[in-house]
Amino acid sequence: MKKTFKLVALDLFRRNRNHFIPDTATLTDRGQVRDNNEDSSFVLETSLPNGSRATSLGIYIVADGLGGHQAGEVASKMAVEEISVTLLDNLKEPVGKLPPSLLVKQAIEKANTDIHARASRSPHLSSMGTTVTLGLRFNDRLYLGHVGDSRAYLIRGSKIKQLTEDHSVVAHLLKAGMITPKEAETHPDRDKILRCLGTSAKVAVDVINRINKKDNLILRIDDSLVFCTDGLTGYVTDDEIMDYVEKSDAAGACRNLIDLANSRGGSDNISLIVVRIKSVNSRDTAIDRKEKTSAEKSNKRLKHKNKIGA
Repeated sequence: MKKTFKLVALDLFRRNRNHFIPDTATLTDRGQVRDNNEDSSFVLETSLPNGSRATSLGIYIVADGLGGHQAGEVASKMAVEEISVTLLDNLKEPVGKLPPSLLVKQAIEKANTDIHARASRSPHLSSMGTTVTLGLRFNDRLYLGHVGDSRAYLIRGSKIKQLTEDHSVVAHLLKAGMITPKEAETHPDRDKILRCLGTSAKVAVDVINRINKKDNLILRIDDSLVFCTDGLTGYVTDDEIMDYVEKSDAAGACRNLIDLANSRGGSDNISLIVVRIKSVNSRDTAIDRKEKTSAEKSNKRLKHKNKIGA
């Protein structure tokens, strides 16, 4: 099975006021059934100059293309490219000039406009669309933009919380109390979504910057974020996602979760991003420990060699 794996090179944000470093990875897989992969993902961890202190920046995007015959692949690829380029162009301005929530909304709206225009002038792409879930992080503050049924999760204190709301038929029926969670698992319309990019000239974008009505979405040391398409959540429960993320680094969690989804059928493309928020000090300690162990081994080999030479 062909897999595409991208482990992001990260800057050490030692001047970050929160003294943390993200351990970030993304993995996308076509699954066990489909011939092509209509999912796309994008991650970037970097820093922006902001006066005397650098601002730690993270961009996280997953998109699940719709339309078949490679149209979905085009739509999802356009979404991640257009959104990331729009964000980075806007971020050339001084940090804080535009509200982050507005940046997120405008980037997704522009992607929708471009995808819809491309579909309108290309008959073979006329049915294309895509979901998108975007995370934009400035230091410890996270802002989400969301359309469709891909998801963003926060894992904190051995609890997992879905931060986005599915724009799907089944989610609507569940919210209205018309079906039970058990019925939702086998509902004939479980794959139908109510909102996506590209199918109309305008789209309603959910912008999320709070965990609940009172608390802003502020990240803490040992938090984890997961962004994923429904190829994962169709086979893996929320608690299983949390368990796998907490037991591994970001790269390992991506590999293990996709392997789990594939072992249970893998009928859809599967994409996810895992971000683990780690203390800079704890990372330094781990590096120092590794270097110390390596040095001790080298000294033992040198002593052994000198003993033989004697």
